[in-house]
Amino acid sequence: MTKIHPTAIIEKGAKIAEGCVIGPYCVIGSEVKLGRNCQLQSHVVIAARTTIGENCKIFPFASLGSQPQDLKFKGEKSELIIGKNNIIREYVTMSPGTEGGGMLTQVGDDCLFMAGSHVAHDCKVGNHVILANNATLAGHVTIEDFVIIGGLSAVHQFVRIGRHAIIGGMSGVENDVIPYGSALSERAGLAGLNIVGLKRRGFDREEIHNLRIAYRMLFSPEGTLAERIEDVAERFADTKSVMDIVNFVRAESPRSICQPRNGKSTS
Repeated sequence: MTKIHPTAIIEKGAKIAEGCVIGPYCVIGSEVKLGRNCQLQSHVVIAARTTIGENCKIFPFASLGSQPQDLKFKGEKSELIIGKNNIIREYVTMSPGTEGGGMLTQVGDDCLFMAGSHVAHDCKVGNHVILANNATLAGHVTIEDFVIIGGLSAVHQFVRIGRHAIIGGMSGVENDVIPYGSALSERAGLAGLNIVGLKRRGFDREEIHNLRIAYRMLFSPEGTLAERIEDVAERFADTKSVMDIVNFVRAESPRSICQPRNGKSTS
């Protein structure tokens, strides 16, 4: 059964599915939709056109769906859509989209947002993503599946971070990070591949070996990046993980590709 604490405020029109638990002093707006078995511990605010999938657990003082921190926002009816099985810890903030970004901020399934992390307007966050404490995404950021962003890190507007990448703590990410990459530092540079993460997720030795070779080819000093990416694509056309990197680099983006620090391409 759904349980709603008597101090919670649920505005008329909100849709609360079966099995939800809404704790003390929560505020739920009139256009909010909560999926089955969501738990709001206390003092959670969910506003505007926000949809949350089933089995999400939201901790005190999280704020989801409030007006984005964008001076161009004029009250347009944008949305925030959050998938299922997410854990959203204390003081997490997530903003809806804006007219300039497609009117939608979207978060996938099975993610962990640790205390104080922020997802700004028009972001696209994949599945199985982790934002550690106080990690922040500026507007229009794309985070693919299985990405980990370390604590106190900041991701610049319009940056893309590819699947299975990891960002070290206290990093400033100004450029696109390739899939399977590892980036860190105050002005983040590539530090190699996310080898530990690849092993934990069951990538076999041959595939990791191919990724290592492709990485060294891609960031070698010879030729242009365009030439090197074609060489990698030709050699590893049948290796999906390598082609993930190739397609990521080939895709249009307003940001440059994050490069290895000090020109080093080893991984």
